[in-house]
Amino acid sequence: MTTSAADALPASGEPPSHATNYPRFLLRSLWLATEGSPAFYAWMTILTAVALVGAHAWAVQVRDGMIVTNMSDHVSWGLYIANFTFLVGLAAGGVMMVIPAYLYDDRDVHSVAIVGELLAIAAIVMCLAFVTVDLGRPDRFWHIVPGVGRFNWPISMLTWDVIVLGGYLLLNLHICGYQLYMRFLGRTPEKRWYLPFVFVSIFWAISIHTVTAFLYCGLGGRPFWNTALLAPRFLASAFVSGPAFLIVSLAVLRRWGSLTVRPGAISVLTNICRVTVLINLLMLVSESFTDFYAGGSHTASARYLFFGIEGHHALVPWTWTSLLFSVASALLFLLPGVAERPRPLLAACALSFVGIWIEKGMGLIIPGFIPSTLHEVVEYVPSLVEWQISAGIWALGLMVFTVALKVAVPVLQGDERVGGAEGA
Repeated sequence: MTTSAADALPASGEPPSHATNYPRFLLRSLWLATEGSPAFYAWMTILTAVALVGAHAWAVQVRDGMIVTNMSDHVSWGLYIANFTFLVGLAAGGVMMVIPAYLYDDRDVHSVAIVGELLAIAAIVMCLAFVTVDLGRPDRFWHIVPGVGRFNWPISMLTWDVIVLGGYLLLNLHICGYQLYMRFLGRTPEKRWYLPFVFVSIFWAISIHTVTAFLYCGLGGRPFWNTALLAPRFLASAFVSGPAFLIVSLAVLRRWGSLTVRPGAISVLTNICRVTVLINLLMLVSESFTDFYAGGSHTASARYLFFGIEGHHALVPWTWTSLLFSVASALLFLLPGVAERPRPLLAACALSFVGIWIEKGMGLIIPGFIPSTLHEVVEYVPSLVEWQISAGIWALGLMVFTVALKVAVPVLQGDERVGGAEGA
């Protein structure tokens, strides 16, 4: 039931206080997040089941230790950090809706820009979860808590990563929460309370992936990561995977979520993918040329990644699959009028998303440890426990994103107002 803000005024004619409206907003949000069609319940049931499998696997890992994973002294970062790296890019990619919406005042994108901000929130939640499960002993995280442990800021790049991730999460929570609350009240959000934070979030989105890249390329003992192109490649790939995921999300919302998505929004995101996927491939070719043409012992990791070394080739199928998917997606994005053709567009988005996930994960993190600093080749293949935990965290993130959209869409569409919440 929908009523205007004026209908919600008490008999005195004075607007209800925030002390009254905040609980209404929270209760109505809880109702919207848990009420839906049979398809919604089926989707959430599947995600809950996968998340519980992941939670059980994590409990086994905490009980038995990191021995249940296939990580070792030689390969100390595995599937968890691979997913973390990719998801930092996915969170940063959400800014590709914020820039055209607020810097260039694109009204088509502006109407759905909050979807990108909600994706950033879900992605950061998953990032923090992957870091937590990678700790092995999460009860010891207090060692980096300022005032309790030793934060080592600004010397440690890890502390910079903690700051930018936490700050980006808080920024997006404020921007989304304020805009939804004001629209729930039937009022126009005041720009002074959210627009400055939007501009800061644009800078912050770029910083979270740049700092993550610096975290890797600053490790002198890992020559595979010691390249000045690492940060630009991180950003280029992020601006492929983020918009690709958003295009699929908007297509689903337009089909089943009753969200009004103007064609211009899809067109802008498609054009971004069309350019950035080519830039990402160009950087990959540049890196590969340097590695294979110049040669040298420091290129052993690249040779292992693409062709294998000393009879070890666990990552070779992953690498060529990623390259095939990325090239195929680039060709699809270059098709004339692809933004108006759902099937090739969604196929391009899916191929680019999976291709970047492999490239930024298994194709970046793992070969950085192979060969080891002692020139030993110790291969790494994720264990079943690692796959289960990773799937559980992805399910958790998709649940967060789904619930956020369930609350945001009816509020943005004007179907939920403070008076309507009262009668639910």
